[in-house]
Amino acid sequence: MNKATNKAISNTMTALALAAGMLLASAAQAQVGVSADIGTTGFGLHLSAPLQEHLNARIGVNYLNYSYSGNTSNVDYDFKLKLTSLEALLDWFPMQGPFRVSAGLVYDGNQIDAVGKSNNNGTYTLNGNTYNADNAGRIDGKVDFRKVAPYVGIGWGNALAKDKGWGFTSDLGVLFQGSPNTSLVSSGCTLDAMLCTRLDNDVAAENVKLRDKADSFKFYPVVRVGISYKF
Repeated sequence: MNKATNKAISNTMTALALAAGMLLASAAQAQVGVSADIGTTGFGLHLSAPLQEHLNARIGVNYLNYSYSGNTSNVDYDFKLKLTSLEALLDWFPMQGPFRVSAGLVYDGNQIDAVGKSNNNGTYTLNGNTYNADNAGRIDGKVDFRKVAPYVGIGWGNALAKDKGWGFTSDLGVLFQGSPNTSLVSSGCTLDAMLCTRLDNDVAAENVKLRDKADSFKFYPVVRVGISYKF
């Protein structure tokens, strides 16, 4: 990681620590709300505490692993989406009701693991060249994003509403993950040296296509619904 990335991660963790401190202080005064939700960020658990009238602090953690199949123009893949994130958010209630506007920073551990699949003939076609999968070996890839990402959105539900007890919560927003980082490599090539070198070059060209495929995750949609409880 470069210095800028390390600094950004440090700032995010500091913001999370400050938010956690405020929540613990509020919890001591029995001013804390808990919400559990599910959505495009996975299964989530959030704690909310008041900062001032109509403004809450919220921290949360989200997690989910999900497998699916996909392809670029030439290669089929088994993808595994690993959703892991930590959030430090502010919730503002402009109309003094359940509607809210949310913004904050997210420590973004989301990533995608990719494994290339041969076709029915047992071959890969990479950059216009065809290889026998048994001789070409494995093709493995990884997609991840910048570790600190801003979030903006709207939502419904106030975990700290005046009436204690259960409530409904929802979020609709965008996580700005930025352009993806992709790495695609081959391993176990048993072809002659010249063909293995060509394979490496073709895998590098395929990596560009994988990056284009993953670019759709640059602006990651956040849709969540759940329940909340105020202590």
